[in-house]
Amino acid sequence: MIPTLAGRLQTRIFLLATVGVVLTALVVPVLPGTRGPMSRTYGVAYLILLAVAVVGLLWELLYHLLMQFRWDKDWPTLFGLLTIVPEGLLMWVLLDQRLIPGITRPVAFSTFATMFTVVWIGQWLFANGPMRVLSVHWRLRGGRII
Repeated sequence: MIPTLAGRLQTRIFLLATVGVVLTALVVPVLPGTRGPMSRTYGVAYLILLAVAVVGLLWELLYHLLMQFRWDKDWPTLFGLLTIVPEGLLMWVLLDQRLIPGITRPVAFSTFATMFTVVWIGQWLFANGPMRVLSVHWRLRGGRII
């Protein structure tokens, strides 16, 4: 399957809205470096997840442009996993500079790194495993959900 741009955008939103939401709910209680009420921690975590979704749509446009220079117009699977590094660094800079609306207090790097890594790897594993099995149409339609 070579994902279309629409398929990549839809898949990213779908994975963050399902796998990302569930993994965030599971990982927040054990995040390192958190203080204060758990409701505040959940609120910040879900704002970060929302920011990852929004910024991720812009990343997909950049990735799509870069893929046009590859002969097969697709990333090897390992490249998809390694995109955790630039995306994570950008999200950390945005978070550290307090450029994510709604987050006014500092977030510990260990908190962000743990959450981002768990959610990222979880959604990557789901997209490269169960999603290919559970939704054959997803694979045959260039990654489009709708």
